[in-house]
Amino acid sequence: MAERKNEKYIVSELKGFPEMSAEAATSYSEWAKRILFLNDKVVPGAYNMMFSWYLKPPTKVLEAHTHDNPEIIIFLGSNPDDPYDLGGEIEFWLEDERYDLTRSCFIWVPRGMKHCPMVIKRVDRPIIHLGSSVRPGYTV
Repeated sequence: MAERKNEKYIVSELKGFPEMSAEAATSYSEWAKRILFLNDKVVPGAYNMMFSWYLKPPTKVLEAHTHDNPEIIIFLGSNPDDPYDLGGEIEFWLEDERYDLTRSCFIWVPRGMKHCPMVIKRVDRPIIHLGSSVRPGYTV
């Protein structure tokens, strides 16, 4: 059966994520599960979006960095009876300010703003993580 003309806009499996070393991929899989990824290599013209579940605190901290584009970082709890309860605790830095996140949230990171470190301190239930930036590729 021929592919429908707009089928390419529906991404329902993990593909196209930037190459990681075997060591980095193994380390990531010990504390998180990457679910979906989107960029212009997956769907031409698409901007960057990634979706993961955080399952337990990692041993490595995501270090401070900046981007040449704005970014939206989303953390969502997975309790349907209290969707605002993050089900864990994440220490997140915006420039020189520390935030201890325990509730579902969106974080808007303006272009060039230093953000992180990010320390996942506690995971009681899976934490849904989405990150998005209006750019075609992904870099840390």
